[in-house]
Amino acid sequence: MSELHYTREHEWLRLEDDGLLTVGITPYAAQALGDVVYVQLPGPGRYAHGAEVAVVESVKAAGNVLMPLDGEVVEVNAALDGRPGLLNEDALGEGWCFRIRADDAGPWASLLDAAAYARMLQGLGA
Repeated sequence: MSELHYTREHEWLRLEDDGLLTVGITPYAAQALGDVVYVQLPGPGRYAHGAEVAVVESVKAAGNVLMPLDGEVVEVNAALDGRPGLLNEDALGEGWCFRIRADDAGPWASLLDAAAYARMLQGLGA
């Protein structure tokens, strides 16, 4: 497995050995939302970069998860149906949201690496 990459919208992506990308929300996003009580995951199919594909609801707010790259959602984390709090407990592990097959790996380079994401968070006062 490779390292994580991040979007400016606080999603993380991990390139898996099978070529799929696992997508989730960052611990920063999970903490900002508070206790997550519901996750609406995307249906399988094709989505454009930037499309709202999932909704995360907490006791104090709701947020959208955006499609990080053009591609196809091929799997969702069914464990979130019964345990949405996994996003708070283990955002970078068991709390992943969905897996995609990207149309083009080129945009991967435009995502933030860990150092760039940390700098962005510092700029937000986090």
